[in-house]
Amino acid sequence: MEIYLDANATTPVLLQAREAAMAAMAEDFGNPSSIHSTGLKARALMDGVRARARRVLGASTGKLLFLSGATEGIQTAVLSALSALRDAPTRPELLLYGATEHKAVPEAIKHWNALLGLNLKVLAIPVGRDGRHDLAWLREHAPRAGLVCTMAANNETGVITDLDGIEQALSGSTALWMVDGVQALGKLPLRLAERRIDYAPFSGHKLYAPKGIGLLYVREGAPFTPLLAGGGQEGALRSGTENMSGIAALGAVLAALGEGQNFRDPATLVAFRDRLAAALQQAFPGLVFNAPPELCLPTTLNFAVPGISSKLLLDLFDAAELRVSGGSACSAAKAQPSYVLEAMGLPAWQTASAVRLSFGPVADAAFIDEACARIRICGESLRESCLDPSTPGQALPADGLTRFVVDGACCYLLADAASRRAVVVDPLPELTERLAQWLNCQGYELAAVLDTHSHGDHASSAPELLAAAKQRRGAVDGLGWPLDADAIELGALKLSRMAIPGHTQDSTAYLLHDEAGLRLAFVGDTVMPGALGRSDFEQSAPLDYGASLGRLEQAVGPHTLLLPGHDYDDRFASTLAVECVAQPLLADVLAGRVDAAGFAAAKAELEQGLALTEYQTVACGARVDGACPLASSEMSMHELNELLHEQPQLLLVDVREPYEQRLGQAPELGVAVRREAVALSGLPNALARWLTLPAETPVVFFCRSGNRSAQAAQALRRLGHEQAWSLGGGLALWPRALAAGADAALAI
Repeated sequence: MEIYLDANATTPVLLQAREAAMAAMAEDFGNPSSIHSTGLKARALMDGVRARARRVLGASTGKLLFLSGATEGIQTAVLSALSALRDAPTRPELLLYGATEHKAVPEAIKHWNALLGLNLKVLAIPVGRDGRHDLAWLREHAPRAGLVCTMAANNETGVITDLDGIEQALSGSTALWMVDGVQALGKLPLRLAERRIDYAPFSGHKLYAPKGIGLLYVREGAPFTPLLAGGGQEGALRSGTENMSGIAALGAVLAALGEGQNFRDPATLVAFRDRLAAALQQAFPGLVFNAPPELCLPTTLNFAVPGISSKLLLDLFDAAELRVSGGSACSAAKAQPSYVLEAMGLPAWQTASAVRLSFGPVADAAFIDEACARIRICGESLRESCLDPSTPGQALPADGLTRFVVDGACCYLLADAASRRAVVVDPLPELTERLAQWLNCQGYELAAVLDTHSHGDHASSAPELLAAAKQRRGAVDGLGWPLDADAIELGALKLSRMAIPGHTQDSTAYLLHDEAGLRLAFVGDTVMPGALGRSDFEQSAPLDYGASLGRLEQAVGPHTLLLPGHDYDDRFASTLAVECVAQPLLADVLAGRVDAAGFAAAKAELEQGLALTEYQTVACGARVDGACPLASSEMSMHELNELLHEQPQLLLVDVREPYEQRLGQAPELGVAVRREAVALSGLPNALARWLTLPAETPVVFFCRSGNRSAQAAQALRRLGHEQAWSLGGGLALWPRALAAGADAALAI
C-alpha cells in the first residue's frame, strides 16, 4: 500500500464524505433553487452545511459562499477589492501580497489590476529566514496600500502566518485584507469574526472533500463584485447551479471536524511530525529543515539534503511507495527552484533541492509507523548506492559504466568490481564532489582521469577530482594518460587510445576492450549524435579531421558504439553507420567523395554563426541530422498485455536507478516474461547487446513515470532496433490489485 505524504497538494476523500456525496446524487439530488419538495430538501442540506462551516471557521457574520475552490475564491476577492478601489474617490498607490503566497494570488492581482485599468504598483511583502512576513516593512507601506493579501499558513513550508501581528501592522490603514485560508482549514483556529479579515478563500480537496468545491468568506460590509453573473444563485453573489454532491461531501468533513471525529488533536499531530522528522534525520544525517518546525503546521515538513537533488529524493521515495513532492503541486512540472524558499533567503542548493512532506490531520499511529520505516529504508538504499554524502554507509560494489550529463556535456565513470579500480572520462567540475564521494565510499582506486580533448570552455577538472578523492597519480600527459602505459587495465577490461585530431589538435579516442574484443569507444566531440565536433576553435585541426575519421572507422568499424562528449538530445550513443545516414557530410568523407580540404570547408560553412545551446553554453558542433524523425515509442499497458501473448520472447527492462530498484520491483504481469534491470545512467552497458537481438524481439522499457523509459526506447530505435518501446505512465499507471481495506485506508 502506498503511503501518501502529499496532503498539502490534495487529500483522499473521507469515507463519510463519499457516502454523503453519493447520497446527494441519489437521494437529495434536487436543484436548491427549485421550490418543490425535492428542491427544498436540497436547499436545507446546503443551508445546514453553510451553518456548519460558520461554526468551524468562527464566522458568525458576513457572507459565506460555495464556489469551485480557492482559485475562484481568490479571483472573486481580488476582483471585489479592486473594483471598489477603482470607484473610490481617492485611489491608493499599492497592492501588496506576501512574497511566499501561492501563485494564484499575485497572478490574480496582476490580471485584475491590468484589466480594470488601475495599474497600481504591485509589491511583494518580504519575509525573513523563518518564512514570516516583515511586519515593519508592512507597517511602513500599509498606509498607501489598497489591498493586502497574505496566507494563514504556507503550502510549501507550512509556516504559520502571524495574523495578529499583521492585523496590528494594518492598524490605521484602510487597506482591504485577504487571507488565503486553504492550508489552515482543519488545522488552525481562524476566528474570522474576531479579526478584520475581509476575504478568506478555502478549498475542500485539501481537507478530505472532493475537488471542485470551496468556500469564500466575505466580511460584513466588505465590498463585493460577483465573478459569475447569471441565474442569481447564492443570493446573486455567485451564479451557477450549486455543486450539491461537493457541498454534501464538504459538510460531512466539517461535521467530522467539528465533532472531533477522525481528526487528531494538535498535540498528537505535533508528535507525529516529530517522529517523521526523527526518521528523516536518521535516514539522511546531513538533512536540514527549511523552516523552523515550531513555527509550522504540525502536518508539514520541508527539508533538503546536501548533495542530493530533490529529483533523486522524489524518485527514491516514490520507489518506496512514499508519495512526497518538491513543493507546490501547481509548480511541480516546471522543475524550478522554489520561489518560496528563495524569498526566505535560503541558499541556492536548498531552494533547488527542497522536498515537502505533508500528511493530513486524520493520519493515525500505524500510518506514521509505516512512513517512518520506509523513510529509513530509503536512507539505507542511498547509502548502499554511495549517494549520501554525509556517511559512507554499506556500499554494494559497483561494476560497469555510468553516464552523467550536465547541460548536455557527458562524463563517464568506468568501474570494475573485481579489481576495484575505476577510470573517469571527461570529468566535469560540477561532478567533482559527487565522483569523489563515490570513489571514497566504494574504496576504488582511481586508475586515471582522462579527457578526450582540451576543452575550449573550461580547464580539465582532473586535478580537483584527484584531490577531492585523496588519490595520487604518476606522470601523465595533458589529457591524463599515464606516460608509462600503453594501456590501462581494470580487471578484464582494457583501455587503449588513438589520436583523432580535428575538433582539437589533441583529440583522442579511448577504446574499451573486454575478453570478447572491442566493446565501445569514447570519442569526445569528434562524433556526436547528429553532429560532428566543430573545428573552428583556435586549437582545432580542421585539415586533419577527415583523415582522423577514416582512421577511426578502420579501428572501430561501422557498428561499434561511440560514446560522445556532448549529447544534447539524450541519444546516449551512436555508431558510424547510424551517423552516416544522419550526417551526409560524414558519409561523404568516409566514402572518399570529399577530400580533407573540401571536408574542412564544408564544416566551416556549417559552423558559421553557431548559436549558444539551450543551456547558454558554447555549442560543440553544428547539429545536422538528416534522418527522419522517429515514430512514437509509447505503449500502453493494454498494448503491452496484447504483445506479451503475441511475442513471448519480449524483453522487459527496468531503467530506474539502482537505489530505486532496490526498494521494489514492478508487480507481476500474470505471464512469464524476460526481465532486466539496466539503469538509464548505465544504458551504454547494454545497448550493443540489445542490438544483437532478433529484429522482431520487442524491448519494452519502463520507469517510474515513463520519461526515462522513453529516452531509452528512442535511443535504441535510433541505433536500429525498431521494436523498442516505452511503457506510457510507467509504474505510476501499472495496474495493481486493490489492497484489502483500501476504503478504510482512504477513510483515514
